Amino acid sequence: MTQTYSDAERQTRIDLAACYRLMPLFGMSDLIYNHITARIPGTDDEILINPYGYMYEEITASSLIKINIQGEILDNPHTDHGLNQAGYVIHSAVHGARHDVGCVIHTHSRAGMAVSCMKDGLLPLTQTAMRFKDIAYHDYESVAIDLDERARLVADLGSQDAMILRNHGLLVASASIAEAFNAMYWLEMACRAQVDAMCSGAALTMPPQAVIDRTHHLYQPSVRRPFGLMEWPAMLRYLDRRNPGYQD
Repeated sequence: MTQTYSDAERQTRIDLAACYRLMPLFGMSDLIYNHITARIPGTDDEILINPYGYMYEEITASSLIKINIQGEILDNPHTDHGLNQAGYVIHSAVHGARHDVGCVIHTHSRAGMAVSCMKDGLLPLTQTAMRFKDIAYHDYESVAIDLDERARLVADLGSQDAMILRNHGLLVASASIAEAFNAMYWLEMACRAQVDAMCSGAALTMPPQAVIDRTHHLYQPSVRRPFGLMEWPAMLRYLDRRNPGYQD
């Protein structure tokens, strides 16, 4: 990273680039599509996003584009790569409405898309799925390029940290990059487990509602710990062994 940034922005760029590179290692990327955005600490409307045309595994700290909520490019090292409008619409909506959110991840994973097509959505079949007992839902409105969809999207998200975009994919909105990665990983695993269980043809068991409610409660950040923060250094070590260079 040759440019000079504040310490806070530099660390955010490094963590966000790491998050991008971790996603394909766990089967949660979609060619050059989808986005992970992070708010620059100390700002209300400045976020970092990937250049449209890069694979997740190519992202580095210095390659990220800085924009504001209005979509104005504040810093772009690429003269030949701009923004994906659909990504801007979805992510700017969440960052603009939820100042408690530091990172937003949106995916088109196979399992996530499959569950997004199911009328009953995500079922509390596994411990992992029970974390998302109150997950939000947003009905599909075609490719998200219309700015007026933002109001409906944030209204559907409300105060939740995860949402299923019906017939589309998954979204998480967390306080930090580390927490967002952890939430998306668990949401993805819950979707994969549900698809596998339903495809098996076996009769499925549903835990009692009281057990589901207690399990969901135990996953709340204020109850035990904010999941993802303790795990993040291990994730960086995992990445360093497989795809270093994200700090550049």
